[in-house]
Amino acid sequence: MRHHSSHPIDVPANQATRDDWTTLKTLLPYLLEWKWRVLLALVSLVAAKMANVGVPLVLKQLIDKLAPMPGNPAYALVVPVGLLIAYGLLRLSATVFTELREFFFARVTQRAVRTIALKVFRHLHALSLRFHLNRQTGGVTRDIERGTRGISSLVSYTLFSILPTIVEITLVLGYLSFQYDIWFSGITVVALATYIIFTILITEWRTHFRRTMNDLDSKASTKAIDSLLNYETVKYFGNEEYEASRYDHGLQKYERAAVRSQTSLTLLNTGQSLIIAIAVTLILWRATLGVTNGSMTLGDLVLVNAFMIQLYIPLNFLGVLYREIKQSLADMEKMFALLDQHRDVADVSNAQALALSSAELTFSHVDFSYEANRKILFDVDFTVSAGTTTAVVGHSGSGKSTLARLLFRFYDVNSGAILIDGQDIRQVTQVSLRNAIGIVPQDTVLFNDSIAYNIAYGRPGAAHEEIIAAAKAAYIHDFIVSLPDGYDTTVGERGLKLSGGEKQRVAIARTLLKNPAILVFDEATSALDSQAEQAIQLQLKEIARNRTTLVIAHRLSTVADADQILVMDQGRIVERGTHAQLLAAGTVYAQMWERQLARPESDEDSFSKNNLSFGMFDRA
Repeated sequence: MRHHSSHPIDVPANQATRDDWTTLKTLLPYLLEWKWRVLLALVSLVAAKMANVGVPLVLKQLIDKLAPMPGNPAYALVVPVGLLIAYGLLRLSATVFTELREFFFARVTQRAVRTIALKVFRHLHALSLRFHLNRQTGGVTRDIERGTRGISSLVSYTLFSILPTIVEITLVLGYLSFQYDIWFSGITVVALATYIIFTILITEWRTHFRRTMNDLDSKASTKAIDSLLNYETVKYFGNEEYEASRYDHGLQKYERAAVRSQTSLTLLNTGQSLIIAIAVTLILWRATLGVTNGSMTLGDLVLVNAFMIQLYIPLNFLGVLYREIKQSLADMEKMFALLDQHRDVADVSNAQALALSSAELTFSHVDFSYEANRKILFDVDFTVSAGTTTAVVGHSGSGKSTLARLLFRFYDVNSGAILIDGQDIRQVTQVSLRNAIGIVPQDTVLFNDSIAYNIAYGRPGAAHEEIIAAAKAAYIHDFIVSLPDGYDTTVGERGLKLSGGEKQRVAIARTLLKNPAILVFDEATSALDSQAEQAIQLQLKEIARNRTTLVIAHRLSTVADADQILVMDQGRIVERGTHAQLLAAGTVYAQMWERQLARPESDEDSFSKNNLSFGMFDRA
């Protein structure tokens, strides 16, 4: 992979610090898209909890009816059938309403997850090349994966656990306050308050462990993915153990953070259990006193105990749920922070589609810099007339490839303008601009899919016959059909199963299928051997015929018949003209030509020896 030092090495992410409430406010509109489903789910939730609280009340009545009454011992033999039926119906109702709640809300949650994940994915593609050159793919994908999972978890824990528990606590406290002395509701309230405060304080303390674990997990994943993507390089230098050591170093840090997290979890669980145990013991003590002094019946004792058991189970998991919610919020925070990344390049509010006529291309006095303290292009001014070919040549670091990135509007110029048929490309939509341009790059990166898919990527939805026609025009059809799986042959990650020449022919077929008005060849054959280069060069000339073409090259022999040749040096155009005119001038281009004739296989190196100040990392 080529390294371009003209790009910024460390661009700080423009992420604003988000708090939990900001994250929740970001999520809420996506959930309220289905207002009626949300409302029905909430009604079902309340109904389920009312039925749940009703069960101990019926149980109390049943116990009191069956308990022997003074002077009437036979009464215990009479079975109150109505209460038994009511008990069963309430149990069933609690389950039915709970299932209805989940039924109504399932689509709400899944649609929110889908909508947000798609929005983040679209936004990542809308961000500038500057962001993607500095981001780490493995870490970003893990952030999205955890964030979408966090949405499902947050909604599930909140709607299906926290909110029902709050409703049930409210109903139970209300009943205890009206039916019994203040001790019962007082003990319950104090226990709840202590439990919640203790849980929040300890969980807040633990949260940074979880965030540290997430960061370390992302970093370890990034190291692993980067190492595997560069498998051949690792093998070339025999650095398998070095890579394993780097990966293990990240895993060691993750292990230490995970152990600290588990230790703090043990403290939290122990404290929660202690608070619950004390509260339940005090409640039963008061109930037992009430039965012995006659102020409460056995049914009341059973009722209070049943209430405590019903509250104890969800309350026992309240700390777990709070921790999981905090974790979900932390995971969502990272994903939403991706949405906070600002687009360096965005369509203007009234952008119109590019209106193509002759496809004349003009760079008008363009200045550009990737970084404020290092300018790359200085007053670059030229026109590629419709249907003609202009070649740009020069050593590494002269700014050649930057022209292609500016034309595709991966970056915006600092001053001047780029025009197509007189239209400033900053004033038209990026989609229409890129639809009008096709590129055959030096390093053709293919998707890990079939050859047919990669060719069809030039125009998704193209018929198979059109794919075959493009492959024939790129002279790769015969090679494809010679393969066991033909067009269904998988090319491997980044196209590694194909040779450089085969990959370039796929790129040519893909561009032919797109059928653009403007073509860009960005050093399209410089990575190939001479034989493959000559064969593909003829195909490039063929597809460039009658199209506006910009060729970025360093082998002068490949552009000798261009209508116009621009010679760039240190971001400036220092010469321009046809091959014959530039040779006759006898200056920079002629000197480059002579060196390349003398050393045809190391043309760029021979030129760069006289420009050592630019160094090996100064490609632009």
